Amino acid sequence: MDARMDIVGNPVGRKVMKYIASAGLAVKDSALPATTHELVQMRASQINGCGFCLDMHTKAAARAGETPTRLNLVATWREATVFTNAERAALELAEQGTRIADAAGGVTDDAWANAVKHFDEGQLAALVCTIAVINAFNRANVILQQPAGDDLP
Repeated sequence: MDARMDIVGNPVGRKVMKYIASAGLAVKDSALPATTHELVQMRASQINGCGFCLDMHTKAAARAGETPTRLNLVATWREATVFTNAERAALELAEQGTRIADAAGGVTDDAWANAVKHFDEGQLAALVCTIAVINAFNRANVILQQPAGDDLP
């Protein structure tokens, strides 16, 4: 399976993807835990049906120390006992931030208040930006039908 186009082979696409990737790198330098960062990206990618990003971030999470059990349970984090309360708050924020069109009003005050309990302002900024950036990448990759499975560290 081939992607519909080589987005980085196009001057405009390459420039935009470079800027989005730079935004994502800025978050990596934040105090948001690396595993939370990857779990959030995995969950948004699952919701958006982006196999390319899901492959990439599952492998990155494993490199960051995630266990196979936790990786396998991200989609069912509400029922799983392996996530901390902070991770649950981050995953809830990621879900609501990804599914903005599914519910009028976007992210609920309860979800935001729960995240505020577990993360400081810098971490919250990183979390919000992570959700925004992964959703941008997901949408581009889904539109282009970017194939998954070939990501290498």
